[in-house]
Amino acid sequence: MRVLKTLLFLSLISALILPSFKILAEDSASTLSVENEVSIESAANSDENKSLDPLEERKALEEELKKLEEQIAQYEGDIAKTGTEKKTLQNQISVLKKKVEKLDLQIQESNVIIKDIGFQIKDTETSIEKTSSKIKDSRIQLANILQDIYEEDQRSLLEILLSEKELSDFFDNLMDLEVLNSKNQELLETIKNLKSSLESEKQSLSEDKEDTEKALKIQTLQKKEQQEAKEEKDYFLKLTEAEYQKYLKAKEETEKRAAEIRARIFELIGVPEAPTFGEAYEIAKYVETLTGVKPALLLAVLTQESNIGKNVGQCLLKNPSTGEGIRLLTGKEVAKVMSPTRDVPYFLKITEELGRDPYNTPVSCPMSVGWGGAMGPAQFIPDTWANPKSGYGQKVKEITGKAADPWNIKDAFLAAGLYLRDLGAAQDEFKAVMRYFSGYSWSKWEEFYGRSVLSIKAGYEEDIKELEGL
Repeated sequence: MRVLKTLLFLSLISALILPSFKILAEDSASTLSVENEVSIESAANSDENKSLDPLEERKALEEELKKLEEQIAQYEGDIAKTGTEKKTLQNQISVLKKKVEKLDLQIQESNVIIKDIGFQIKDTETSIEKTSSKIKDSRIQLANILQDIYEEDQRSLLEILLSEKELSDFFDNLMDLEVLNSKNQELLETIKNLKSSLESEKQSLSEDKEDTEKALKIQTLQKKEQQEAKEEKDYFLKLTEAEYQKYLKAKEETEKRAAEIRARIFELIGVPEAPTFGEAYEIAKYVETLTGVKPALLLAVLTQESNIGKNVGQCLLKNPSTGEGIRLLTGKEVAKVMSPTRDVPYFLKITEELGRDPYNTPVSCPMSVGWGGAMGPAQFIPDTWANPKSGYGQKVKEITGKAADPWNIKDAFLAAGLYLRDLGAAQDEFKAVMRYFSGYSWSKWEEFYGRSVLSIKAGYEEDIKELEGL
């Protein structure tokens, strides 16, 4: 019986608890599904691509790359828009800050004015008190004089005659009283006018103080409003900055993915060391998507330099200290195969990284003027390829994700395209080609190179039209 009860109790507990666990598991699964949607999709795409043959995989990657590039363009637009909004808010905040600072100065000025008016009112009140005291004294004096005059008026003629030694003394005394009375009246009137003037001045100062205090209240309110507006703009600026950084991060991640796809597509272009025209054209077309350099121009430069990889050099370096070497076919010693100061250190580093024997790796022989030592199908000198400041080997590595090899046909094509782009091929192809050959200055006799490349380019353009069925 006890066992039966226990089983019934456990069944009841299970009925109550298990649904909750089920709901919790479903919620967790839903959250994980949302959070990992992108990564799962990417993994699915990756697995799907692995099951495709190279041509199908390349096509799928190119479609994905197109979408990513559209997304990058959209992010750039969002970044530009958000950057403009950010700049506008910063300008508005700057204006509001200046207004607040101006109001601060005006408030300080008003406080000084109010304080000064307060001092003036106090001085005026003191003057009014002194004047009132003078008026009181004058009134007492005047009352005494009037009392004396009244008393004189009440005396009889007999009393006056008996009291004064001479009659003239009586009249002199009477005249003095009248003059004194007149002067006191004038003084009293002057003091009254002064008091009235001071009271008017006090009233005016009080009104000025009141007006200034009102202005101060308005300025304080304005400052508060401007400060609140500034704080609001600061808040929106922080939001805009966060959005700006979000777009930057999203663009960076998308660009990283696009770079990975470009590297994979480039890897899928399988060609031998000396490709056919069709194979070389495929490489050149893809390099155009990365550099903007037209395929016909790139093919023409590579043809002029090495017949598209068929002739990558006829000399070998033998003495790194002097740059001397030998001719590959004859074994004859050749001076100035490679600059010992400018190029040899980079050449040794390049060959070491690639696992090549530096003394059995073909490079170009020197011409009648200058040094030889150019490497691979694109004929890069070691300095231009590996210099930390402007090395095109590093630029190729950033795209492909692996060590760049100047003797590899695809790396050579890509490096040449990047170099021609940087030399201004989009603006002036002839100048770019001449700079590729001679740097930024050249003599008239060297222009044969540029004319030859552009002539080859014109021929390739016709071949490309035929190849594309145009």
